[in-house]
Amino acid sequence: MKGFLVLTLVLVSSFAHAETFEVKMLNRGEKGAMIYEPDFLRVAPGDTIRFLASTPGHNARTIAGLAPEGAEEIKTPLGETADVVAETPGIYGLKCSPHYAMGMVMMIAVGEEADPGELVLPDDLPRRARQRLEEIITENRK
Repeated sequence: MKGFLVLTLVLVSSFAHAETFEVKMLNRGEKGAMIYEPDFLRVAPGDTIRFLASTPGHNARTIAGLAPEGAEEIKTPLGETADVVAETPGIYGLKCSPHYAMGMVMMIAVGEEADPGELVLPDDLPRRARQRLEEIITENRK
């Protein structure tokens, strides 16, 4: 019984420090059309990112080649609010599947060591997505 209490306290204390960050998926926002607000987050492993379906027709999905090795793919349902727990440290590039070519992308840095400035973008990105990701990298490099 004593061992169970200690384990419970350890588990509760580790979850008590996890935070939840909200990302709005929008048709229009401060930086233009078809955007995530914010378009960059730095979170700790174990934190939750809540993707808010502020307007219909958006999702969040990992961009191929823009995730830490071994990380599980992020894929939220279209038009629904969904939570994702950040587990594997590194940089994640995310896209809205229907609006990817329009540049609806964002980045999440998991862990303090994750530096978007060290990221190499894949060659096959749509032009607007590449431009937007380059802006995000420039604004947020360490």
